[in-house]
Amino acid sequence: MNSVADEIDSPRAEWRMLHSCIKSEITTMIGASFTTTLARLIAAVAFFGALSTGTVLAAPLTAGVAKIDITNVDAGPVNDRLWVKALVIKSEATTAVLITVDAVAIGEIGYIKNDYLPKIRARLEKDLGIPSAHVLVNASHCHGVVCEDVDQRTIQAVTLATQNMVPVHVGAGRGHEDRIMENRRLKLKNGKEVDVRHAYSMPADEDVAEVGPIDPEIGILRLDRTDGRTLAVIYNFACHPIQGVPGKGNTADITGFASQVIEDNLSEGTIALFVQGCGGDINPITYKETHSPRNAETLGNLLGLSTLKALRKIPSKSEAGLRLINESLTLPRADLAERIASLEAEQSKLLKSLTGTSLNLKTFLPLVVKYKLADEFPSYYSHRYLHEKKLGRDDLTKLDEENRRNLQQYIDHIQTMEQLTRAQTNLALLKKHQAQNVAAGQRTIDVEVVGLRIGEFTLVTFPGELTVRIGLNIKQQAPHKLTFVAGYTNGYIYYSPTAEQLLNVGGAQEDSDCILAPEWQALFESCVTNLLKKL
Repeated sequence: MNSVADEIDSPRAEWRMLHSCIKSEITTMIGASFTTTLARLIAAVAFFGALSTGTVLAAPLTAGVAKIDITNVDAGPVNDRLWVKALVIKSEATTAVLITVDAVAIGEIGYIKNDYLPKIRARLEKDLGIPSAHVLVNASHCHGVVCEDVDQRTIQAVTLATQNMVPVHVGAGRGHEDRIMENRRLKLKNGKEVDVRHAYSMPADEDVAEVGPIDPEIGILRLDRTDGRTLAVIYNFACHPIQGVPGKGNTADITGFASQVIEDNLSEGTIALFVQGCGGDINPITYKETHSPRNAETLGNLLGLSTLKALRKIPSKSEAGLRLINESLTLPRADLAERIASLEAEQSKLLKSLTGTSLNLKTFLPLVVKYKLADEFPSYYSHRYLHEKKLGRDDLTKLDEENRRNLQQYIDHIQTMEQLTRAQTNLALLKKHQAQNVAAGQRTIDVEVVGLRIGEFTLVTFPGELTVRIGLNIKQQAPHKLTFVAGYTNGYIYYSPTAEQLLNVGGAQEDSDCILAPEWQALFESCVTNLLKKL
């Protein structure tokens, strides 16, 4: 495991300064009263002792921000603009860059190419002297369409940010929002799990046993100019921003609207940078709504207002440390052959269960309405049933029995076909990633894990679509009170579900659209534990 680390003052440097101070004080004792010199010496020891025990009285940080429009105006109607935003923050010894992009991913899928990250890093290191390991790029995971020259515009945003550096005070805290999202994985009564997607239909209501957790926490870092005006706000939250807008135009979705709300209600020129969290299995609420238009703006407004509400209670301080650690972590690739075979067997079983039915859609629809509307007397008014009964006949009753059998068979077939579409969709994902893993020529993959600490704000990043339990686990075990987790950062390696979720063969996208073996989770969480101790 390789790492690159920088911090504002190392313990060794602190004690070199202490030694120099003591030497100077002893030298001046000859010409000063012993009492005065001793007091000054004790103060110096206390000051540097505080530094060595973690009470860092750091020099003020400087920061600059900028944003550039990256909307692809040739990709159809535009509802709202997409942005690349850059924050450059600097201490005496370290420069860190945080870039946020309104895009689905940093390479691999979507409209940002795989050479984007190495290209911008190389250019920033060459032109601005910023080490590649100090550049973090996070995708919001909205499904908007960015322009083709997004890499050049990213470099432009960072360059502008470096040209507008000012001293800053920083403050960290957390907000709360639980009205706009839901866990999309549904645990069924048979022990399996399925997910809520437009790619396939929902399971029957009576088959659903429970739903998974959400993370309502908003991680917040504020950076204020020394005159009190807000320069930038970083906010971290876990949710797929894929709600869309009624007109179906290009959109930055929920988080784009949230950022606009934040920027509109703070100091002129404030830039809000959204950092996507562990949203791999978190959908917008009412994601499958069919009776009214889905609108990301409503949900984004709620997230923005909740962030502002928390922000107003967060004070900023003039003294804050800056620390960044970038480590390479080797993770095992999955061998998906067994899971593919298992899902193919299930697919075959489902297919064989389909038999001929007497009904078709034309006859099914009026019958199901009639039999749901009047359960006891569906085929005619009640008096006809009573009349037949008086005469000792049961013709309508026999007809109802036959129709109910046919209706149930048709419904069973519909549900079987829905299961087949789910199996077929997820089987295609498993086969795709098995081919990728074989073509890679090695059973492991190296990823970047980054730890960034600005004052009391601590952020850990990972390139995969982390599911929410991963983030909750890390926060629970973190030694720092304000620790937050970001997926979708510095590359893209598809979904990264828990080891337990990976036992669910082909039932949900998160466990099918994944290249990692179950052991990845323990390795990653162990890496994060050690990284957080260093921060």
